[in-house]
Amino acid sequence: MTGALRRTARHLWRLATGRFGLIVLGAIALMALTSLVWTPFDPKTVDIAARWGGPGWPHLLGTDGTGRDILSLLMAGARTTLLVAIGAGLVATAVGVLLASVGALTPRWTREAVAVVIDILIAFPVLLIAMMISAVWGGSLWVVVWSVGIGFGVSIARVTRPELRRVRGADYVLAGRAAGLTPLQNLRVHLLPNVAPVFIVQLSWSMAVAVLAETGLSYLGFGAAVTEPSWGLLLSELQKYLQIHPLSVVWPGLAITLTVLALNLLGDALREATDPTLQGRTHGPKAIAHTTPGVVA
Repeated sequence: MTGALRRTARHLWRLATGRFGLIVLGAIALMALTSLVWTPFDPKTVDIAARWGGPGWPHLLGTDGTGRDILSLLMAGARTTLLVAIGAGLVATAVGVLLASVGALTPRWTREAVAVVIDILIAFPVLLIAMMISAVWGGSLWVVVWSVGIGFGVSIARVTRPELRRVRGADYVLAGRAAGLTPLQNLRVHLLPNVAPVFIVQLSWSMAVAVLAETGLSYLGFGAAVTEPSWGLLLSELQKYLQIHPLSVVWPGLAITLTVLALNLLGDALREATDPTLQGRTHGPKAIAHTTPGVVA
């Protein structure tokens, strides 16, 4: 790990939002990895005799209407959540950087054409696009990953493209061009690092909404297959019995809420940790004390 990454990591950990995001997402990642080799019970095992069991031993979070262990279902469903969040994030990154770069660094006619394409694509809601693709190709996680990733990649490009156009006229970019850097080298060395704070916030928001999109699509029957563990599918199955067994719905809902909140807060913390204009700020009562003018006697 380079010195810059170490400084960013330390700054991220000092922020309460960064700590919360890292801890929650780390716990979810650990839960997903653990579920590959061990879960308290087989998530697919049906035990009618244990149906609708309350939290206790050995079912720590209780059971559902078929006697499946809810904790095991949540652990297995964490794999789906991570797959969608990371996969959609990678697709959105590739699409967003490509469209933003072409729309900011190419000749005028190309920039205007890309801007029109972005405006057209962004008019279609991501969930609607995913539902249309799922209706044609069938519901699967990969359809969700690609449709959500492309949809939010367009959103990232729309926000990042003006930033790239603003930065491209900076002195250090012109100096790099004069030093013989190719456009791709200038993009990698100067342009992308300077728009990273804006890009990171958009990417974290996109990953958070990707989790919600997968949950919503699975809830509606357009996402994960019924044989795959998913928090959205679990929530869809349990909400039918909300009035009779309300506690069972709390666990998948809480898992989804914490994941989305952690991604959003981590994105805000990453922006502050990577943006030079924000790194000097101090938070808390001490900062207020330093900025409050003293009483003149």
